[in-house]
Amino acid sequence: MSAEGKGLDISIMGRKFRVACTENEQKQLMDAVSYLDKKMREIHDQGKVVGLERIAIMAALNITYELFSTCVADGFDIAEFKRRMASMQATLEKAMSDQEKLF
Repeated sequence: MSAEGKGLDISIMGRKFRVACTENEQKQLMDAVSYLDKKMREIHDQGKVVGLERIAIMAALNITYELFSTCVADGFDIAEFKRRMASMQATLEKAMSDQEKLF
């Protein structure tokens, strides 16, 4: 995701966020939002994990496990994955800090 471009309003577990992305990244971002929301709702509906933060962490762990399980065996470039994860984390941290200013 690029930090440049227009903002996009997203919703995960009923919480609204605004994230920066370019027009050509919007479809992929919305697919990722949908997938994350689905995974978090599945964890929530099981009733074993309480609290949005814990649900998000468990969803992240499950998705990461899925990614490693399917890609590592196929010659996955770990260094590129780490670079992309760092970029996504920086983008999310900026988006989250912008959200804090709203309250």
